[in-house]
Amino acid sequence: MRPKEPGVPCSHHSECGDTHSMSAEYATFDLAPAMRAGGVLANGDYQVHRDFVDFLVDGHPLLFRLSDLDAVSPLASDVPPAIFTAQVRGLLLEADAPLEGGRHVIYGCPDCEDLACGAVTAVIERDGDDFVWRDFAWQTEERVDLELNGYHGIGPFRFHGDEYRRALGTLLDGGSAERRRVLLIGPRVAVLARLAAALRGIGIGADIVHDASDVSTEELRGYGAVVFGQAVGERERAAVRQSFERAGADAAYVEGLAPIVPLLVAQVEHALDRGPVEWRRLTHLAVAGGAAHLEVTSMCRVRVTTYRQDRLHRVHTHEAFDGLLEPGRHRISLDPRAARGESFVVARTPGSVLVATVAH
Repeated sequence: MRPKEPGVPCSHHSECGDTHSMSAEYATFDLAPAMRAGGVLANGDYQVHRDFVDFLVDGHPLLFRLSDLDAVSPLASDVPPAIFTAQVRGLLLEADAPLEGGRHVIYGCPDCEDLACGAVTAVIERDGDDFVWRDFAWQTEERVDLELNGYHGIGPFRFHGDEYRRALGTLLDGGSAERRRVLLIGPRVAVLARLAAALRGIGIGADIVHDASDVSTEELRGYGAVVFGQAVGERERAAVRQSFERAGADAAYVEGLAPIVPLLVAQVEHALDRGPVEWRRLTHLAVAGGAAHLEVTSMCRVRVTTYRQDRLHRVHTHEAFDGLLEPGRHRISLDPRAARGESFVVARTPGSVLVATVAH
């Protein structure tokens, strides 16, 4: 996670609780499944995959208002049920605030729970039947300095009590996102074993089979994606799809582009992102004219990496771009040497991954 740029200070922050609560305009509140995309990075490091529930304010992910923030909400699918329930009850103000001054963690580090890594926090309070989120800030210690680290221009938000309680109440009724696994199918066990190890390394469960005929219906329903190796024929692929359809399982199907593990991991991450396009930061990627053409919906950090396999099946990796991009369409030039032959481009933000083939 990266810290925010210092916000514009509140000129009356010593009294901003009452003032902001009274002036907060109504906003809609809802929840949506989201993910922090994992992956094998160009330097070989692993970035952990996290499934979580994000907050929708006026129909858009609140996280997108925070530029260049690699973070997850406290409502992550891999936390123990008791802790998950405690987080929900905290947001409902049925438990004491975890931080001083009635502050709650809205987004935290995707890799640990240490406040020292930095977190976006806010005061949550009741005003009549309404719930108000105010005084958003970047916090690294028990006490927060709104003058130095307050988020200017974000909030306060006033939510209707019934709508707010109904949305969070679904999580207490077992509505949290179920952790998904990935099924890998193909005869090339060595490649699939490396892919399975990489997926498990970033927090995604993976199983390897030659076909899906012997997999139980209950197990099939637990897979969020199926990866077909290049050696799997069309007849075999059709049989697998029929098995999933008979089981009523809604899985995404991934046609492996090449036996390049980081590339396959990126394809899996893209397949697991089942949310609407409008809830993604990265919405388009294409390669033409020696450049990657991409589109982002909000300011965020974007990494563009090329992968190439030569005639001796050696993999060559080149990081073409790593930096902040404003909302809109962008052109990223590619090194001709990195994009020759059979090559591919992966673009990623903290929450989205897209893959494109370099056409020659």
